[in-house]
Parts: sequence; C-alpha cells; structure tokens
Amino acid sequence: MTTVHRAYAQDPEAGRTLVVEAYRVTTALLVKLDEHQLAWLAADRAMSAATGDRLLLACASVQLGQVLRTSARARSVMLAAAYQIAPPDPDTGEPPEVSLCGSLLVQAALIAATCGNDRATADLLDEAAEMAARVGEGHDHHRTAFGPTAVELARVTAAIALGDTSDAVARHEKAIGRDEWRWLPVEHRAAHLVDAARAYLDTDDATNAARVLIQADATASAEVRHRPAVREMVAHVARDQDASTTITQLAISLGLV
Repeated sequence: MTTVHRAYAQDPEAGRTLVVEAYRVTTALLVKLDEHQLAWLAADRAMSAATGDRLLLACASVQLGQVLRTSARARSVMLAAAYQIAPPDPDTGEPPEVSLCGSLLVQAALIAATCGNDRATADLLDEAAEMAARVGEGHDHHRTAFGPTAVELARVTAAIALGDTSDAVARHEKAIGRDEWRWLPVEHRAAHLVDAARAYLDTDDATNAARVLIQADATASAEVRHRPAVREMVAHVARDQDASTTITQLAISLGLV
C-alpha cells in the first residue's frame, strides 16, 4: 500500500486506479476474514479515491456491497451505482461496463436476499442474468468474473440466505456441472464451494459438506485455511460421527481437533 500511495501522491490521476484497486482487494480480503469494521474503512477509502470517476466508483461499489450485505438500505446504493454505469443501450454496451452493472445488480440481489426479500432477489438476479448473457462466459472484466455461471452461483448464495437450502443444493449441483464452471477464477470457485458446504450442512448432509470443503481446499486453500467462519465449519463437519478420514485430517492439520 505504501508504494501505491506514493504513486498516487506523485501522479493522482495515473495513480488513482491503483489506489482504488488496492483498497478493493483489501476490502474483499477483510470481509473473508470477518474484519467488517476494517473492511468498511477500506471500502470507504476506495469510494473516496474513486470520487469523480464514474468507472472507478462502480468498481469500488462492488466491494462496498460485500461489506453492506446485511443493510437493507444498501440495496438502493447498489442500484444507483448500477444504473449510473449502465450503458444507454445494453445490447450495444461494452462488456466491461455491462459486467460492472450486472455485478452491482448481483450485490443488490444478495442484499435483498439477506434481508428476506425474495421477490426483489429474483427480479434483480433475472435482470443480471440478461446482462450476463450479453457478456458471455470466461471473462473477468474489472475483476468481477461476471457471466452466466457467476449469476447462477449467486442464485445459490441467495437461496441459502433466504433459507431455501434444498433449492440451493439443487442449483449448486447443476451449476458445477457446466463446462463454464471451470473457467471461473479459482478463488471464485472455492468461495462458492464453501457456500455449497453451508447449504449441505443446513440439509443435514455432513458427508457432502465435507466433500465440497475438501474440493475448496484443493482449489484455493486460503479460502478454507484462513477464513474464521470456514475453519469453524471444517471443525463442525470433522466432529460428525461419520466424518471421512480426509476431512478429519484437514481439521487436524488446521489445529481444529
């Protein structure tokens, strides 16, 4: 961060993108570590650095949505950011801008789901899916990994938040069967597998929860080994009387049993 701030001080215009991106990465990491106050501070600084730049504000707002997931009022903030970056004609819009707009709609949908608004969740995800179809698969514009499969994974997360875990499990199993699943960044795939483990646990299926946690660890081990909530999940699954040797060994290696 020191190097980034030095570049920004020397040339604010050229260095501003670096500052915003550095704070976006920091925000995402702190959310995963359950450091929500620090995450809020990082997101706020990203927004401050992005002020005056429509594109950078949209980028920073994606991470702001992650921080404000439990705030009902944040949905309007995400929608305002989404429609500000939305191209006048979505059919001819540039994929990077459409990706940002769609990602912000996904954040708004997940906020709605966390707040129990199933109708708004479905409407926003359907709108995001239309944009994802225009962007296509295999892209990572502005570090959003936005596309049709990413929206399907968001439907899984939303279903978990709404308490419809059976639907979440069914959607998960369908989504990972798509060839495009493997095109997503490894961090995105591992984070989704962690969500799937939570859905399996909510349906009292510790065996499949253990299976996908092992897959997540093999995909991007930091998602399992350094996130407090996920470590707790591993410990919980490893305590099951029918726990596999593999999940037990993982828990032992993490010092959880």
